[in-house]
Amino acid sequence: MSFKMKYDIETKYLPKGTKRRSGILMPRVGFIVSHDTGNDGSTASGNVNYYTNSANDMSASAHTFIDDKKIIECIPATTGKPEKAWHVLYEKTLDNELFGDDANDIAIGVELCYSNKKGNINNKEAYKRYVWYHAYLCYRFNLDPKKHIIGHNELDPQRKTDPFKNALKVMGISKEQFIQDVVNELAECTNANESEDDVPMKLEQWQKDVIINAVNKYSKVVVDGSPVISSPEYWIEKVNKGSLSAGELAVLNLAIMSRTQK
Repeated sequence: MSFKMKYDIETKYLPKGTKRRSGILMPRVGFIVSHDTGNDGSTASGNVNYYTNSANDMSASAHTFIDDKKIIECIPATTGKPEKAWHVLYEKTLDNELFGDDANDIAIGVELCYSNKKGNINNKEAYKRYVWYHAYLCYRFNLDPKKHIIGHNELDPQRKTDPFKNALKVMGISKEQFIQDVVNELAECTNANESEDDVPMKLEQWQKDVIINAVNKYSKVVVDGSPVISSPEYWIEKVNKGSLSAGELAVLNLAIMSRTQK
């Protein structure tokens, strides 16, 4: 079963061995904590830049920031071996009760960038990417959206409102709708209604070599601070296993063309 890669996941990793990014690997990925930035109008790039510039100032962090244009992993989640991020206070106990461990140790933290009064972010487009990325995490780590997604505000209700009482409330989206949207996205992107573009291609070895060489090449080409192709290991594995579809190859080509022909 393949997954439709609708969007490119960029990488702009925080400095390793700092307060915000320890580099400690997660023993497993057990659930997802949904967040929002709480900062009206701040972009994914802006947040990652702030985290980078303050990497040794404090330990608060998250794996991924998403706005209407970008999905950026600043701590490896799907673009490398998942590392721990510090996105929920350790003294909170609900995560342990529900999932058997601390969120910082086994959960991916996903931040939504949004607009309220400032209006410089297209909330509809940001939400689409937010939903898709949650669905992709569920696919990659075999998680059930109905069981393994929880809001920061649910784990820390005395201090936090994100995302269900803040950004998603601004957008008029309930938790129930959000979870159903992730369920629907997961079904759509995992070939529940398989089209010709979603069927794995039968590639000759020379074709595999061409694609792998391109992935390796453009994973080393940096544009606007991030590689043209993120998570090369993922794409190479799909090619070698024979699970790459025509639709996914089109996404790769689009990423290369759109980011190198400027």
